[in-house]
Amino acid sequence: QLQAYGGGLVQAGGSLRLSCAASRLTFSSYGAGWFRQAPGKEREFVAAIRRSGGGTGYSDSVKGRFTISRDNGKNTVYLQMNSLKPEDTAVYYCAASTTVFSSEYYRQPSRYGYWGQGTQVTVSS
Repeated sequence: QLQAYGGGLVQAGGSLRLSCAASRLTFSSYGAGWFRQAPGKEREFVAAIRRSGGGTGYSDSVKGRFTISRDNGKNTVYLQMNSLKPEDTAVYYCAASTTVFSSEYYRQPSRYGYWGQGTQVTVSS
């Protein structure tokens, strides 16, 4: 029901825009988040956005470089990634949640009931 795409190979300092399209799901009824998982590491929170798009949250490692946004009319959430670093290399997953938007909750993968299949982002040095 969620499909993430837009990943690829980019040089350090470059940019990518990820998209997450929802099907059979009214995305406007869900908060959304992006997570990532590098080889041998746990899945980590990247960014989250309120259902309405009026609130966002970021991990410290991406704050100021990444921007999460959404277009509920297109049932799509985006992650604009600028100034990419090799340590951003990971599989990126989008997810949807009905949990109240709160910094206490949106960082927790267990709060998300729907997940996309992931898209690979590789940043070369």
